[in-house]
Amino acid sequence: MIEEQDIWLAQKGDKAAFTRLIKEHQHSMYRVAKGILKNDADCADAIQEAIIKSYLAIHQLRDSQVFKAWITRIVINQCYDLLKKQRKIILMEAVEIEEKMDVPKDYYELSEAMDQLNKEHRIVVTLFYYEQFSVEEIAEILDVKEGTVKSRLNRARQKLAELLQLDDGKRGEHHGL
Repeated sequence: MIEEQDIWLAQKGDKAAFTRLIKEHQHSMYRVAKGILKNDADCADAIQEAIIKSYLAIHQLRDSQVFKAWITRIVINQCYDLLKKQRKIILMEAVEIEEKMDVPKDYYELSEAMDQLNKEHRIVVTLFYYEQFSVEEIAEILDVKEGTVKSRLNRARQKLAELLQLDDGKRGEHHGL
């Protein structure tokens, strides 16, 4: 497999091989970061730090089969580190600029609903549905039990259904309590 060869080469110091690995996983890394952080600039910062850390530590990777999970864990850790640093900073002014793109309305609704999930639920949804990790892999990446991952996925699904007002597969109908 080409990725295994690139991992081996990167571990031997081949920068081009490492670059190929990062390019192959860049979209995945962004989706994971975006699942935790809301700001694209913060995502870029976290990913940049994750790339540096993974480059410096790639020689420690023992099993090339877990590269995606390994780098995903590094991205997650960098995102959480960034959130911790941001909590220490008091922002004087918050400015949000949203670019209008030609994207279906459902995408915006789902994106807004995802933003309303807490970070634990957002990350498991991102890892499971967008990155296609198994429950077992997510448990390993997040260093939690599989039952915890299943519980978080279930709660996230319920919350998303509530936020999107889904009822028996129908959208837009809101039933009173």
